[in-house]
Amino acid sequence: MTRVMTLSVCATLWLVTFAMFSNPQKVNSAVQPSGASPAQKFAELSDQFMKDSLALSPTSASAAGYHKHVDPKTGKTIELDALLDDMSLEAVEEQRAFYQHWRERFHDETPVSALDAQDAADWQLIDDQIGLNLLEFDKIQNYRHNPTVPVELIGNALFLPLTQDYAPLDVRVRHVLSRVSAIPRLLTQVKRYLGDSDPIFITTAIQENDGNIDLIENAIASEIPAGSPLKAEYDKVAPPAIAALKDFSQWLQNDLAKRPSHMTWRLGKESYDQKFRLVMETAVTPEQVLADAEEGLRSVRAEMLDLALPMHAEMYPDHTDHSDLAIHERQNLIITEVLRKISDEHPRPGQLQQTIEADLESIKQFIREKKIVSLGTRDNLRVIPTPPFERGIYSVAGFHSAPPLEPQAEAEYWVTPIDPKMPADKVESKLREYNNYTLYWLSIHEALPGHYVQFEHLNNIQPERRRLLRSLFANGAYVEGWAEYIAQVMMDEGFLNNDPRFRMVMRKIRLRLLANAILDVKMQTMGMTDEQAMDLMTKDAFQTQAEAEGKLARAKLSSTQLPTYFVGLREWLAFRKKYQADAGKNFDMLKFHDLVLDQGPLPVPVVEKLVMPTAHQ
Repeated sequence: MTRVMTLSVCATLWLVTFAMFSNPQKVNSAVQPSGASPAQKFAELSDQFMKDSLALSPTSASAAGYHKHVDPKTGKTIELDALLDDMSLEAVEEQRAFYQHWRERFHDETPVSALDAQDAADWQLIDDQIGLNLLEFDKIQNYRHNPTVPVELIGNALFLPLTQDYAPLDVRVRHVLSRVSAIPRLLTQVKRYLGDSDPIFITTAIQENDGNIDLIENAIASEIPAGSPLKAEYDKVAPPAIAALKDFSQWLQNDLAKRPSHMTWRLGKESYDQKFRLVMETAVTPEQVLADAEEGLRSVRAEMLDLALPMHAEMYPDHTDHSDLAIHERQNLIITEVLRKISDEHPRPGQLQQTIEADLESIKQFIREKKIVSLGTRDNLRVIPTPPFERGIYSVAGFHSAPPLEPQAEAEYWVTPIDPKMPADKVESKLREYNNYTLYWLSIHEALPGHYVQFEHLNNIQPERRRLLRSLFANGAYVEGWAEYIAQVMMDEGFLNNDPRFRMVMRKIRLRLLANAILDVKMQTMGMTDEQAMDLMTKDAFQTQAEAEGKLARAKLSSTQLPTYFVGLREWLAFRKKYQADAGKNFDMLKFHDLVLDQGPLPVPVVEKLVMPTAHQ
C-alpha cells in the first residue's frame, strides 16, 4: 500500500494541514505583475500556494523536503523541521479560510480556460485538492472524531527528520527534540474537540501511540551519542512527552471510548459520493465501480478454475475434478486446494525482509532484460521495517518515496515484521497469505517497477513547482492503478518463466483488488456487516482469515482509497490498448511506459490527452 504517502504514500498524498499564521488572506495576497501572461501568473500563484500550504503543516513540509520558509509578514526564515503542527480549533478555522481564499484566487486570477494543457492539469489537481480539504472542514470533520489523525501526525513528525539527510545528524536530532517538546501542547489541543469516536479509531490510535512512545524511548534515544549536549535536551523534553502520550492513550480508553456516541466509521452515501469524485478525479461513479467489480469477481473466479484444474490434477492425483458439484462450490474447492499447496512455500517468520530484498534483485534483472521501463540512476531504495507508529494501517508493507524537493534522498520500502506476540496460528495464516509468489507481486507493486520506479520518474519532472504539486496532490487511481497494471505487464511478459503458480496468485490478487472496491462502497454507504465482508474476502476472494481481518480494519479506517486500485487498473489498461492500437507496429513498450510516467501522477484520462498526439513520433 502506498499512502501516496500512498501520504506516502503511497501512496496517495492527501493533507489536512493546520495553520500557523493568523491572517492567511494577507499572507497570500502578493501583487502579480499587470502584464504577466496566464502561464506566468499561474506559475507564480501555484508555487506560492504550494510553499505556503506546506508551511502551514511543518510535518507535511518535512515529507516534501521543504525545510525553510520565509515568513511573508516578518521576513524571518522559519526552520519548519523544528516545529510541530498547530492543531488548535483556531488554527483549523484559519486553515479553512486559507483554502477558501486560494480557491477564489485561482478561479478569479487564473481561470482554467486561459491555461495550456499542462497548466490546466495542474490547476485541476489544485482545485480538487482544495475541494477535498473544504469537504473535510465543512462536512466530514474527521479531525473531530478520529484520534489516529494526531497520533500518526506525531509519528511522522518525529520519524521523518531521522531518516532524511537534509542536515547533519545533530541538527536533525535537535529538530526532532524540538518537536518532542511540543507534543504535550498538541495533545492538549486535540482533546478539546475530540468529542466522540468509533471504537476502531480508538483501538488503532492506542496501538499506534505505543509506536510513538517506542520511537522516543528507543529510536530517538539511540541517535544521541554518549556525552553529547543533546542528551541533556533529550532528558528534559522526553519524559513529559512520553507522559503526555501515555496519558492520551489512557484518556482515549477511559474517557473518549466511554462517551455515548452516534459516531460511526461509515461515511454515508452523500459524503462518500462527494469524496469519491474528488479522489478519483474522473466521471466514474461508485455505482459503476461496484457493478463492474462484482461482474469482474465472477469472471476472474471462472478464469482461476480453468487455470487451477491442470495444477489440481498434478497436485492431488487421488482427487477427482469435482465436476459433480455446483459451479461456485466447485470453484471454491478446487481453487482453495491449489492455493493451499502454493501457500506451503513461504518464508519463515524472521525472514520476511531478507526474502523481499533477494526478490528485488531478480525483479530488477527481468525489467532490464524485457525492457519494461527505464530504471533511474539514483539507486536510493532502502528496505526497512515499517515504523511502529504506522503498523496499524501498514499491516504488511508500504512505500515512502524520496521527497520531491530532495529526489536524491532515500526512498523507503517498508516491510512490517511479524509481531512476536502474534499467536502461532495467525502467524502461519499471514505467512501463507504472503507466500513466496505473493511476495514477488508485493515487491513488483510497491517497488520495482511499481511505486518506486513511478516516483523516480516523477522526481525528474521540471520545473520544480510542477514536480512538487504532482507529488503532493498525486491522483490515487493513477498511482495504485500503475502498480497493478505493471504487475500484469510483468506476468504477461513471462516473469518467473510463466510459472502457473505465480499466475494463479496474480489472479487471486486481482480478486483482492475487486473485493477492495466492493468492500469500500458497500461498507461505507450500504451497511455491509463485518460477517458479510469476511465472507466476501474468505469465501469469494480466497483470502486467509488474518489477511481478511486486516483488510476489514483498513476498510473502516479509510474511505475511497481501496477502490483506487480497480479504478486505476481499468484506466491504465484502456489507455494502453488505445495507445498501442494507434501506434500499431511502431509501438514500443519501454517508450510508452517512460512517456506516461514522465507526466507524473495526473488522472489517467488527463495523461492520455497529453501524450496521445505523440504516439507516432
